[in-house]
Amino acid sequence: MADFGSRPVVVTRPLAQARLFAELVVAIGREPVVFPLLEIAPAPDDGELKDVLSALERYAMVVFVSPNAIDAAFHFIGRWPQDVAIGIVGEGSRLALQRHGINQDNARIFAPHNSERMDSEELFKALDLDNLRGKRVLIVRGQAGRDFLTDMLRAEEVDVECLTAYRRRQPQMDAARTRQLRALLDVDSEWIVTSSEALRNLLQITADTLGEQCVVKLQRKKMIVSHPRIAETAQLLGFSCVTLTGSGDERLIAALQSRP
Repeated sequence: MADFGSRPVVVTRPLAQARLFAELVVAIGREPVVFPLLEIAPAPDDGELKDVLSALERYAMVVFVSPNAIDAAFHFIGRWPQDVAIGIVGEGSRLALQRHGINQDNARIFAPHNSERMDSEELFKALDLDNLRGKRVLIVRGQAGRDFLTDMLRAEEVDVECLTAYRRRQPQMDAARTRQLRALLDVDSEWIVTSSEALRNLLQITADTLGEQCVVKLQRKKMIVSHPRIAETAQLLGFSCVTLTGSGDERLIAALQSRP
């Protein structure tokens, strides 16, 4: 059995992002355990990505739905066109842009004004719709996603195109990961979950590999989530100890620090 210290913090983001958050957990004196519940894979058609991203000047705005969308797209982007605005839905995406040299000093970036709820609905409220009507907007996302922003923009007479930049997959479980999951369920672990899809994957993985008795253990674990939609999903899936923090890593870290 894995040897965990007192109350390990399970970080469930895709691997690259999980490692960054794990550093913040270490900084507050807690023990992180990286256990990704989503795997990011390349888009099925790199050719389409290259073609679209090489001609960004055609668009009035490019919306990135996640840090993964930004990292995948910037493999094919050299210089960002000055006249093309950027839309993002979370603080993680702002940090991802910064890693690629993009900030408010060299690009017009639109983001939700409500820091408690950073999502597509709040981004839509923050957009300059008068300037977008009759123009093209590109939404860069995974292989599938919510259509709220697409539908709302089209209703405002904006020409919307969607581009698949990556795929999300449920990670494969091997013997080592199965042992790790069992050990995490046997201790007083706290789980950082920032995706409803990841939460559903966790429940499915546990049921498939460890059985229903361990599902009950899992549903009693402390879940720290970043968005009301994830909290609703957790409750529907039978989780009984859910803390909603709001968006942003600092709020997730504050929730960990506030626990006795």
